[in-house]
Amino acid sequence: MKRSWKSGLLIVLFWLIYLPSLGFAERPNVLLIVCDDLNTHVSTSGYPHINTPAFDELAAAGMTFRRAYCQYPVCGPSRASFLHGLYPQSTGVLDNKSDIRQVRAGTVSMPQCFKEAGYWTGSVGKVFHNEKVDPGDLAWDEVLRFDNDELPMVTPIREKFEAENGSVSDGKSRREWRQFYPTIASQTRGQAPGYGPTGLRDDQHKDGKNVLQVKKWLDDEVNGEQPFFIACGLQKPHVPFLAPEKYFSMYPKAGLKFTPASLEFWKTVPKLAQTKRYGGFGFEFGVENDDLRRDYMQAYHACISFIDAQVLLMLEALKSSGHWEDTIVILTSDHGYLLGEKFMWGKVMLFETCDRVPLIIRVPESIERGATTAGSTSTGLVELVDLYPTLTDLCGVPRPQELQGRSLTPMLGEPNSKGKDFAYTVVSRGKDLGRAIRTQRYRYTSWSTGEELYDLKNDPFEETNLANSENTRALIEKMRECLARLEIKATAKKR
Repeated sequence: MKRSWKSGLLIVLFWLIYLPSLGFAERPNVLLIVCDDLNTHVSTSGYPHINTPAFDELAAAGMTFRRAYCQYPVCGPSRASFLHGLYPQSTGVLDNKSDIRQVRAGTVSMPQCFKEAGYWTGSVGKVFHNEKVDPGDLAWDEVLRFDNDELPMVTPIREKFEAENGSVSDGKSRREWRQFYPTIASQTRGQAPGYGPTGLRDDQHKDGKNVLQVKKWLDDEVNGEQPFFIACGLQKPHVPFLAPEKYFSMYPKAGLKFTPASLEFWKTVPKLAQTKRYGGFGFEFGVENDDLRRDYMQAYHACISFIDAQVLLMLEALKSSGHWEDTIVILTSDHGYLLGEKFMWGKVMLFETCDRVPLIIRVPESIERGATTAGSTSTGLVELVDLYPTLTDLCGVPRPQELQGRSLTPMLGEPNSKGKDFAYTVVSRGKDLGRAIRTQRYRYTSWSTGEELYDLKNDPFEETNLANSENTRALIEKMRECLARLEIKATAKKR
């Protein structure tokens, strides 16, 4: 999208007038780290059964947000939302196939905004949902994606297959190989889902390659005299749950802790709140399969420790390149993930475990406006849609007026701030749209077929639906009114 000379002049005047008031002579750099399908099974979110030392290190240097929420618990819509600073109804992206460039043409993404403001922008890994919806050179000076190396267990099988059938890259043999590949082992099942140790080193995994690319950009100073905006999309713990063996050995299956699910919950909850994804994981609804659940949990936790190790490498790269004190770091996830709670698996649900995400922001002391207090924690409500206005605010970058999020800059210096009154999340069920609001104490969800209300203070695992209780009628009515007001805001920018 071309800018007029008047628009360009306004941007220059903005820098000359506004930047000095921010308290820094040079604009800060940005490192945005986005994990894929990572729930709050990290130590910084209070999960006691796993250690994430890199998350801890960043938290010790910055601010941890304990109540941060996605706007849609699916990769594509969530990323379209926070990368454009708009609620899902306004982006028009309510599934993994839609491209905002078609449904809302001309919308300026976060990296495009920074690039137009004079930043060098680089993307590696899964930042936008896929290559088809990635804006490419409109937003990035350089954009890369990698694949895992071939699994050692697969190599001899492939070589034998090719000796008998021809190259797996050509025609009929390619189709037959693609059909045969998922039958080799649990590790090759893809999104079926696959799981297990790979026999690969960290740097042979796509996430290991992503991090080495970030390090290379920093070491080579590819940004030159420009400040940089680097986004690294870590693709784990998304299925398949694959990681090097050493991370699996950290979590013996017998020692994993979880509570068996109960069918009583579903007697009081609308059917639309469910998904059937448990079948894809090999489970029968209502039947606890302890051994299989432990297989998946072990693999999911192994993936978390794997990406934690990659985060640590990026933090070390910032320090060794001399950019630790001039770079804002944000670490988060696109949404959460259920691991058998309520007999549900995966995402696409409006429960706390699916919608709450880890969020850590570190703003160095050199950036006087918004500098974080080391080791601070916030329990205020925030949303991923707030990241875009926060970063433009901290960096003095002029942003589109249409953004619907709210800058978190004031909260960065005030850990006790309550944040927003509500966090808003939606998800589709065919033509229906489930809508949820999270307050400091409650979660209210509205479906076309019923409602849910949970008291998170007394019922943190959302086991008792209070929506039909005589004692909550006034509260339900208040929640309906609040949701109606949020709906107006969430659709105000729709085109």
